[in-house]
Parts: sequence; C-alpha cells; structure tokens
Amino acid sequence: MNKAYFDAYLERQKAVYDAIPIDQVERIINLIKKCWEEDRQLFAFGNGGSASNVSHFITDLGKSASDRMGKRFRCLSLNESISWITALGNDYAYEDVYVQQLHNYAQPGDLVLTLSVSGNSPNVVKAVHWANENGLTTVALVGGKGGRLAAIADEVIIVQDEHYGRVEDAQMTICHMLCYGFIES
Repeated sequence: MNKAYFDAYLERQKAVYDAIPIDQVERIINLIKKCWEEDRQLFAFGNGGSASNVSHFITDLGKSASDRMGKRFRCLSLNESISWITALGNDYAYEDVYVQQLHNYAQPGDLVLTLSVSGNSPNVVKAVHWANENGLTTVALVGGKGGRLAAIADEVIIVQDEHYGRVEDAQMTICHMLCYGFIES
C-alpha cells in the first residue's frame, strides 16, 4: 500500500458522503420523531458490520438522543441477543431471526430501520416484508445495488457505492445524522 492508494480511497469515500441525499435523511428523522411522539417502538437490525452499526445507532438514539429529548426513545436492536438469534436460527432458520422477534414485539404503527450493504440478506428482507404486511413503517439503508430491500421498504437511502467499507461508513454517518438531529438541534 502507498499514499496514492489511501488518497484514492479517501476521495471515493468523500464522493459517497457528498452523495448522501439530505432530503431523505430529513424524512427519516421525521419518521423517527413521529415514532417518538406517538410512543411507538423503533426496531433496527442488520448483519455483520451493519449489525455493529445498528447497535451503535440504537445506543446513540436510546441514550444520548433520549437524554436530550427528555422523553425516552423506545428503540431496540434485534441483533443484540445471541441467545434469541441462535435459538431462532436453530429451531426455525437463520432467515427467521429478525421476523420472529418482530412477532413478539412489534405492533402496527411501529418503525423498522435496517442496514444492509447488499439489500438482499434473506433474514432482513423477510423481516421487512413481514413488517410491511403488518402495518409497520419500514426504512432501509442499502448499498449501490439496492437489492430487494430498495424495492420493498417504505423509505430507502441508497449509498452510491458497492464497496462494503465505504457503504458501512456512510451508513454510520447517516445513523449519526439521524441521532444528532435530535441531540444538537
């Protein structure tokens, strides 16, 4: 590796950041605010690096944004409980690890937010499909190909790249914008 590689990497990352559709970020903030105002729940989930970003997002929203707003956000990361995930994956199938949790917790009017670089993860797609059929509002942050999530989620932000690292970094930036829209405004 050399400086030219890192310079090129950062240039591509800057281009991804510059392409974040701020109007869509604002629409998602408004959905989160409505969820909060109506005392609804927000469920979030993803796989791999996206799962880590979801955990970080829920921590920021549930703690820091809640501290700022005075009333707590009712938010839950469905990729946190390894016991839940392994029991559901073992007894049903891995593609059921999120939808089965939604069966337990979700109600019409709640909000689902998912992160996926490919937009095609079967467990995430299945959960969003179920959420749509059961009166939840769905949001997906996906990579450049969009995948099936881009076609089925109510609100979608497509990060204009296919590189997993750049997409995940941009998704975390969007998640920070969603939280800090409450914390700093």
